[in-house]
Amino acid sequence: MIRSKEESSGPVIVDLTGSEGNAFVLLGYAKNWSKQLGLDWNQVRTEMTSGDYENLLNVLEKYFGEYIVLER
Repeated sequence: MIRSKEESSGPVIVDLTGSEGNAFVLLGYAKNWSKQLGLDWNQVRTEMTSGDYENLLNVLEKYFGEYIVLER
């Protein structure tokens, strides 16, 4: 079945169990979102990479939690 994409005005849903959950993919998303929101990417990246994977997720929530939903 092929269905049409629906435009969403809600938060972006990120499935952490798939390829979107890869740390490098998440860093790429964060870079794009930082630029869109006018955030200092170097600061965000430094915080995201200063710990383990859970830290990376916590920093994503800190900066982008208003706009995204992380699903495990």
